[in-house]
Amino acid sequence: MNKQILIGIMGVMMLNACQVENNEGTESFDYTVEQFADLQLLRYKVPGFDELSLQQKKLVYYLSEAALHGRDILFDQNGKYNLTIRKMLETVYMDYSGNRSDADFVNLEIYLKRVWFSNGIHHHYAADKFVPGFSSEFFRKALQSVDVNKLPLSEGQTLDELCDEVFPIIFNPEVMSKRVNQSDGEDLVLTSASNYYRGVTQAEAEEFYNKMKNPNDSMPVMFGMNSRLVKENGVVQEKVWKSGGLYGQAIDKIVYWLEKAEEVAENASQKSVIQKMIQFYRDGDLKTFDEYAILWVKDLDARVDFVNGFTESYGDPLGMKASWESIVNFKDLETTKRTEIISANAQWFEDHSPVDKRFKKEEVKGVSAKVITAAIIAGDLYPATAIGINLPNSNWIRSVHGSKSVTIGNFTDAYNKAARGNGFTDEFVYSEQEKNYLDKYGDLTGDLHTDLHECLGHGSGQLLPGVDPDALKAYGSTIEEARADLFGLYYLPDAKMQELGLTPDSDAYKAEYYSFMMNGLMTQLVRIELGQNVEEAHMRNRQLIAKWAFEKGAPEKVTELVKKDGKTYVKINDYEKLRQLFGQLLNEIQRIKSEGDFEAARQLVETYAVKIDPALHTEVLARYKKLNLAPYKGFVNPVYTPVKDAKGKISDVKVSYEEGYAEQMLRYSKDYANLPYINE
Repeated sequence: MNKQILIGIMGVMMLNACQVENNEGTESFDYTVEQFADLQLLRYKVPGFDELSLQQKKLVYYLSEAALHGRDILFDQNGKYNLTIRKMLETVYMDYSGNRSDADFVNLEIYLKRVWFSNGIHHHYAADKFVPGFSSEFFRKALQSVDVNKLPLSEGQTLDELCDEVFPIIFNPEVMSKRVNQSDGEDLVLTSASNYYRGVTQAEAEEFYNKMKNPNDSMPVMFGMNSRLVKENGVVQEKVWKSGGLYGQAIDKIVYWLEKAEEVAENASQKSVIQKMIQFYRDGDLKTFDEYAILWVKDLDARVDFVNGFTESYGDPLGMKASWESIVNFKDLETTKRTEIISANAQWFEDHSPVDKRFKKEEVKGVSAKVITAAIIAGDLYPATAIGINLPNSNWIRSVHGSKSVTIGNFTDAYNKAARGNGFTDEFVYSEQEKNYLDKYGDLTGDLHTDLHECLGHGSGQLLPGVDPDALKAYGSTIEEARADLFGLYYLPDAKMQELGLTPDSDAYKAEYYSFMMNGLMTQLVRIELGQNVEEAHMRNRQLIAKWAFEKGAPEKVTELVKKDGKTYVKINDYEKLRQLFGQLLNEIQRIKSEGDFEAARQLVETYAVKIDPALHTEVLARYKKLNLAPYKGFVNPVYTPVKDAKGKISDVKVSYEEGYAEQMLRYSKDYANLPYINE
């Protein structure tokens, strides 16, 4: 639940082409890879990798292999048929001997690239099923033209039987139409295509886990986090993701590389973290996971760090089950000084928060923050990724032991460099004054908002005794992201930020305020098809905040939507009053979270976060279309190659950036395909 997706003006800014000189100024680094549909692929650099010690390089390499071996887990979590469909598409893409410039084949290629990007057949952000641009007749004939032995046929199954089973999943818009359904009043489990539940209703799932919970348990595990809930022979039960259990084939490969990483751990603390993660993968015990999380939070001295496992719950309509993801990284020593200042003052920020005293932590514990350089991303962080992460998700661990917060520096750097001069600002920003704010302060305040969101926002506040951490159910992720965003927004203008040397003057925060309100009220709508509602938790959070502040400030015209030359723009008239409104909403959001007030969460989200003004939506889409930009972006990973000496031992690890998108995806499908096509 604690992941920061790219926010503010950068949330929708994309480039057409960008080459940036390196520090020596003698070479250029091409950040762009390709663009298709509503997506663009970028590259990211890994500055500082060559300066790591051999031990640290080997650690990064081993952890990267552990990351990549979990790829198929997410595909299967996102949908029962995703691995089968991916294999069918890849086989045709590789072996089709017909006219490859034919419109059907070109559209199949685009469809496959979208499946790769989203780790399945549903949009990675909107969660709607893709509409193929090729016909079922073409696909059947294409499949008939390739080697049948390369297709994902089950024992005794014919090609026609495979097509009859799978084609409705691909071509019928009514079948498995949404990966995650958040529509109020519907059975969210039965109407979601994600593969976390089989044969159970929402009521049955909630009853199953409610029976497990003890309201007097001060250290509750995150029930359901690492399992699929199924009904077999009339009995509801869990199938745990572990070695020897569901996803065991992939998990065993992950464990193999984690054991290699354990051998080159930087210190005893990190070694214990890796050992405990291996134990959890083997026993699947959620108490073991909590033990791992505590060790991980306390491992602060190693430069290399990683996340590997079942982490975020956005893909579960009930917000309980965790998608698999991994990131391998190392600390950016210079830039981390910024986040260390913030985390060192965590108690001051908590004490001065505009929320009720009952909901504040008397003692903020274990808040650590750093800026990291990502070395590899995988699972639910690949290709589309967060720019900030705060873990662990367990409320009691965060309260007692603290949390780790990271801002991913080389990703924000790549986004910022890639977005220069693409016409977005001229099209959507109201006047030269706002453009000047964004040009002068935008990169800085965007990073600071992410820092505050991750370092302090997610770690702030507390649940009242006896409140179920899952009390907000489907609204929990939106409320949590709003809470963290509001914390950052409230403090950006504070004099404390200047006192700490984090902002240069009293105007800097206005860049983030403007970009946030513009994005929440208008520009993030480019990510949504006309006629659809806002579904994704981060987008709901931003619209909730912006629309609530817009409405509450309307009598004093704090923020306006104004017309200029026939176009709609956001105009902020009173930045100080807007901060007060953010503080008021933060107070209410924290109350909802602390008290577990489901009905208040429901009312707030459904009133402000879901519905879209169709006229404004139509206008924004038309203006954005003229820019020829893609609203979503993701990354191609670098490639790590071990160099071995005459004795076969690794003497160095080299990093390269030349691999293309399709080339990388096909290699991953070949080298890291560890699961059967249908995981029962």
